[in-house]
Amino acid sequence: MRLEFGLRNRGRAENMAAMTVSDPALVSLARRHLPPAVATRWTALLRPGLRLQTIDPDAPGAVQLGGLPDLPDDVAWPRWKGKGPLSFIAAIDCARLPSQRLDITLPESGLLLLFYRNPELDDFQPVVETRTPQTQAGARIVYVPAGTPTTEREAPAGVQPYPRVRLTAELVVTGPDWEHPALKAAVQDLPSEDRAFMNNPVNSDPFRLALGEQETRPRHRIGGYADPVQGSVEVDVAQVQLGGQVAYTDPALYQEAQRWTLLAQVDTDADADMMWGDCGTLYWLIRRDDLAAHRFHTALFTWQCS
Repeated sequence: MRLEFGLRNRGRAENMAAMTVSDPALVSLARRHLPPAVATRWTALLRPGLRLQTIDPDAPGAVQLGGLPDLPDDVAWPRWKGKGPLSFIAAIDCARLPSQRLDITLPESGLLLLFYRNPELDDFQPVVETRTPQTQAGARIVYVPAGTPTTEREAPAGVQPYPRVRLTAELVVTGPDWEHPALKAAVQDLPSEDRAFMNNPVNSDPFRLALGEQETRPRHRIGGYADPVQGSVEVDVAQVQLGGQVAYTDPALYQEAQRWTLLAQVDTDADADMMWGDCGTLYWLIRRDDLAAHRFHTALFTWQCS
């Protein structure tokens, strides 16, 4: 896949707003499967992201799946009150990421530790669910700034650590899914025939299949657009943010969804012995201003499976 990143200004903050992103394969895909005007709008929304791929287990890597986390002595292992401890999912070493080429402001150093309580531990009662915001306690992000003294923490009783897998980060171009709120907003002023094409779910199948062929599994990612299994993950977390009872026809839900962006997704991965439902994916999303301010406690979580 050949990537093209055009920067019209210098300086990281300015570059994020001025970056133009393209990929010939994705542009060709859009032109084959979408009306011309829709294809133009879709390609204008392309964003850079980081694809995470397995490397030698002894290599340092940028991301560690599974294993045990390095936690500060004054930070307790995250727990879901009334349920038990969360499982450690991944450690993201921000200093090892090429994050200066992304359009989100990740920390330049430090660790992002991802935790989640697999519902299999509780016979799937309850699961983290968008209609029940209090279940967000089943997922957590812990940020450990660089220079913080840490020690490798043993897993609490009842939690079996996942096998450790090392991942490296590769810069890629990502595009919005058919139901992404940014795409819906981008096409709303197009002629009625183009909007009718987008509103017919049958038309999405060839496009989604072709888009999926651009990726290899497992689909681990940082930044860019999420790779949803069942509809927009941005709408999922917007539902949580708005209390969990908003009608899916309410425009406010889609307005809120546009405020959220993918931080990280962790796919089902056989090497790490991670299976999320029926070959599903975990997603952590955050608002851009909260990310820039390192307010990781405001991140929201959702997961999807087929």
